[in-house]
Amino acid sequence: MEKLPESAQRVADLLTTIGHDKPVVMLAETGKTSAEAAAGLGCSVAEIAKSIVFRRLADDAAVMVVASGSNRVDEAKVAAIVGPLGKADARFVKERIGYAIGGVCPIGHVGKTLMLIDQDLLQLGSVWAAAGHPHAVFNLTPQQLVTMTAAPVVDIALRA
Repeated sequence: MEKLPESAQRVADLLTTIGHDKPVVMLAETGKTSAEAAAGLGCSVAEIAKSIVFRRLADDAAVMVVASGSNRVDEAKVAAIVGPLGKADARFVKERIGYAIGGVCPIGHVGKTLMLIDQDLLQLGSVWAAAGHPHAVFNLTPQQLVTMTAAPVVDIALRA
């Protein structure tokens, strides 16, 4: 088996530790966007569980929303739950979450992260999440995502 990049191996080890039965998969092409990941996996864009990080203005806390790849996140809905938000730049994400943008995993963060899960993910049989590297992903059910993160499931999608 091909050796995983260090950040993806960290996720693979964590998944093994918590008893998750699906491996980390390396995509031939980058999975930085939901569309790229879906194309590489042969699944729908909706089945990509994308992790979006914000910075809470009140205390500089990291706020992660795990959303369906086909949804745009409504920042006003997220702010109504956690407080006013600001943008999280690449350095903030790397320092607070522990992963580079494009490979941000919903688990295994280096610090405390406020997390929310898009309720639309729960309509799907399984989803693919980033595994710590732009080419690394892993498969799980939406319920496993909720269990792994202990995050509340909320309506955060931008509705037309």
